[in-house]
Amino acid sequence: ARMALPFRLGLGARLGSGRQWMSWIHIDDWVAAVDFLLARKDAVGAFNLSAPAPVSNAEFTRQLAESLGRRARLVAPSGLLRLALGERAYLLLGGQRVLPTRLQALGFQFRFPGLAQALAAIER
Repeated sequence: ARMALPFRLGLGARLGSGRQWMSWIHIDDWVAAVDFLLARKDAVGAFNLSAPAPVSNAEFTRQLAESLGRRARLVAPSGLLRLALGERAYLLLGGQRVLPTRLQALGFQFRFPGLAQALAAIER
């Protein structure tokens, strides 16, 4: 909801270069994954709860805008974000390509493996 408002107002923007990876997960898949892991005795250790298809910030921005019937042509420059947020800008400009390898190896099936599917489900 916090991300959608600026996009609905036509103020959605790519962050910096847009090349940073964004791992994401639909809330329904997150809840299902936690339930799945709690029910399994062989689920020991750390698991990545993220969808199997991370996207770049530029792609996330494009798909979110598209799902809201908007365009996102703005760019929030890295320098401006660093000036405004200081060290916290790394939270927006850095990224990791996180994959749910162990979760899928146990047989978990995502209901929303792709971002477009997840965004469409949220908008319903």
